[in-house]
Amino acid sequence: MKRVSKSCLLVLAMATSLAACTNPYDPGQRALGGAAIGAGSGAALGAAVGGGRGAGIGALAGGAVGAVTGAATTPQPAYGYAPPPAYYPAPQPGYYAAPPPAYYAPPPPPPVYYRY
Repeated sequence: MKRVSKSCLLVLAMATSLAACTNPYDPGQRALGGAAIGAGSGAALGAAVGGGRGAGIGALAGGAVGAVTGAATTPQPAYGYAPPPAYYPAPQPGYYAAPPPAYYAPPPPPPVYYRY
């Protein structure tokens, strides 16, 4: 039993690490992610309630509902902003400040006002 739980945790960790590698504005990717989440949740709930056969039914139902929900909730990309440039243009002359002097002289000592 411990071997199964370690492999499940490994699969879960790998799936979680890949969760950020998607495009949130692509309905196909959202449907695929929703189907995976729904199938996993449905299988877990189905196994808890109905055993092995319930896990299969829960995975099918959860995957279908997750795919439809993922595709339906795809946000629209924000328009009105210019895309980032494909290259960085060369800096214009005079853009940078003048370089510091080659030698920095320390300030003169303060005047002596009191003599003892």
